Amino acid sequence: MSFNKVIIVGNLGRDPELRYTPQGDAVCSFSVATNERKKDKSGEFQDVTTWFKITLWRRLAENASKYLTKGSPVYVEGRLQVEEWTDRDGKERFTLGVQATDMHFISGRGEGGGGEYSGGGGRDDFETHSGPPQASSSSSSASAGGSTSAPVSAPAAADDDIPF
Repeated sequence: MSFNKVIIVGNLGRDPELRYTPQGDAVCSFSVATNERKKDKSGEFQDVTTWFKITLWRRLAENASKYLTKGSPVYVEGRLQVEEWTDRDGKERFTLGVQATDMHFISGRGEGGGGEYSGGGGRDDFETHSGPPQASSSSSSASAGGSTSAPVSAPAAADDDIPF
């Protein structure tokens, strides 16, 4: 038996991008940054940021696009994937991607209470709303946007200032 589940709690690095597959399924992607403080070899504290490319499907995708913006805090659960791509200089790069199965909004400072929407959670919700579309043939899989073999661009927000 094997298991691949990751929980990410961080802030959006860019506004969500919503698009639709030819079959009409909503798919939304955005980047999330997590931060941690570590001591370096000299004993000084350094902030270490890790970026994740998040992909949501169907209702979760539409809700993320509607309610989240750059800098929004978010909780995401899903399957971790390492995506390999080649940059403009021909160097191989890697991106940590998450095919999200659950997402919860987190209120920012001063907003009080919980988020206005919590997505996913139930088994039926995951099966009917959260995962990528199931293709009946290999040709429809690529057109449905479920393929991860195409090059993936770097998270656009890696150089942006994020208001944490």
